Amino acid sequence: LSPMLSLHPVWVVLIISAIIALLINVIIKYTTNQTLMKDLKSELKELQKEMKTLKDQPEKMMQVNKQAMQTNMKYMSHSMKATLFTIIPVLLIFGWMNANIAFEPIFPGQDFTVTANFASGTTGTIYMTAPEGIMVIGNSTKDIVNNQAAWTLQGETGDYIGGNALELQYDGQTFYKDLIIDTKQRYSETTKKVSNSDLKTITINNKKMKILNIFGMQIDWFWTYIIFSIVFSMSFKKWMKVY
Repeated sequence: LSPMLSLHPVWVVLIISAIIALLINVIIKYTTNQTLMKDLKSELKELQKEMKTLKDQPEKMMQVNKQAMQTNMKYMSHSMKATLFTIIPVLLIFGWMNANIAFEPIFPGQDFTVTANFASGTTGTIYMTAPEGIMVIGNSTKDIVNNQAAWTLQGETGDYIGGNALELQYDGQTFYKDLIIDTKQRYSETTKKVSNSDLKTITINNKKMKILNIFGMQIDWFWTYIIFSIVFSMSFKKWMKVY
């Protein structure tokens, strides 16, 4: 999937949602009894139509509704097998998208913020050491105020990871946070959790990526995927005659 990161994120989500929708429909078609699924779906539609004509007969409507629920349960139970086949690859792809297109990259020369978050009531100071290629704008030593300390930085293109990562010193301990600066769609994990310390997390404040503009509303990769997947799923179902 990594080669797709050279594309605009909206194309990445569109391609992935199309592939997943096609995969799901193929699995449903060949792992379920489509004749039975078609019959159950037709029966459900007929029962729903019947219920609309029974608004003045609540008791009979309740009986038909109960029958509709039983039919729907049969339909759902038969489609569950296909769902189990697809859930793991879908979750893996979701994880990949969240790790790669949820945020904008940090660009060379761009100001960005690193925030250290502490347990409630923590006071004192914390010191940051930046590797070569990264500049701390302002004082490297920060007071902990409202359980936080923050630095503004900027730097050159590079992978500042491992022994070349950002270094934070607090309460006699040293903590590291990886950082990637690039013009490409790449970034390090935005938040690192810390254990056994009053320091709880170290966060690089990458901007959240908004992929699609719908009537002036900017939406992220997840909602873009939901919209595309609904469109593709309905289209493939009709084309492949999947029930």
